[in-house]
Amino acid sequence: MIGAEAGVAFGQLRSRFDTTFRPGFSLPRLGALMGRALTETLLDLSELTVLTEAATGAYAVTAVLAAMAGARHVYAFTKTTRHGTSAEAREQTLKLADSVGVANRIDILERITPDILRQTDIITNSGHLRPLTAALIDELPREAVIALMFEAWEFRSEDLDMDACLRRGIPIVGVNERHPSVDVFSFLGPLCVKQLHDSGLSVYKNRIALLCDNDFIGSLRSGLASSGASVDVFEDVQTLYRDQWDAIIVALRPTAEPRIGSPEAAHLAACAPAGAIVVQFWGDMDRTVLSANGLGVWPTTPPGLGHMGILLSELGPEPVVRLQAGGLRAAEWVRRSGAVSSDGFAQIVTPASGSIANSR
Repeated sequence: MIGAEAGVAFGQLRSRFDTTFRPGFSLPRLGALMGRALTETLLDLSELTVLTEAATGAYAVTAVLAAMAGARHVYAFTKTTRHGTSAEAREQTLKLADSVGVANRIDILERITPDILRQTDIITNSGHLRPLTAALIDELPREAVIALMFEAWEFRSEDLDMDACLRRGIPIVGVNERHPSVDVFSFLGPLCVKQLHDSGLSVYKNRIALLCDNDFIGSLRSGLASSGASVDVFEDVQTLYRDQWDAIIVALRPTAEPRIGSPEAAHLAACAPAGAIVVQFWGDMDRTVLSANGLGVWPTTPPGLGHMGILLSELGPEPVVRLQAGGLRAAEWVRRSGAVSSDGFAQIVTPASGSIANSR
């Protein structure tokens, strides 16, 4: 049942599920997308308890997907963030859950007790739960698994305590976003195009320099080219040459230091005409030195360290639904001791950077 606090907040603020606001987020459409994702991934959480987040907008689907997949129980932790208040997260998660008949299977929490952790089979590496500390991990059952909710090579050490997981033998499970039943990578090109549109560029007939040193490269290049851009790809900043670039897209794997610091900013400025925009898709940048070199930067608000400069939900709920269902499916597969294969749903994070194993 929705509490009074959530009801007041909902009365004062327009719900992100209001069809007059963004019809693509309507409850019937979300229900259909979630049902389709469950069918395609064969997600089955029966007899398993899931600890995840209650969130706003498209990310409200995570707890609801787990309940729809037959989880024995779903605990959904929430807190107030820049994306919404805890009351909004409660309201939106339970409203969505009620629309598909699973609200009674979800408990919204603002405090996680050791008793809940000891029941948990799958815990998601979701924003409201991060960081997953050693103290939290130590309370999990030995058979529990952590759902990373993105690919294993994108693992960020600040998200969770890997040493505690290794000590307890608790696997960290990434999801193969390129699995045909998930296919989130196919949304990366349109997502980058959306980011360029937001910055004021047409993309069509634009000259684009794509700085990319990771597996995003194919999806980004094809997405930009299919929208009519002329695209050249550079895996290293220093290989970029001078041209009439409309935009320089940074899609570089984050490291301990910014991928665009003083030397890189100076090189970009030497290669770019006046008015060129540096677009942060992924990879940390020193915005001060970029501005000092006369370069425009987008988005205007920097993302968190190691995070993407635009959320998948900017394209609507579908890529988020597919990713969250895939993340849960990967964790479920490992929790049920599924065999490893190279083309499967799950990827196991190992201490060796970039070293992963796949399972179907």
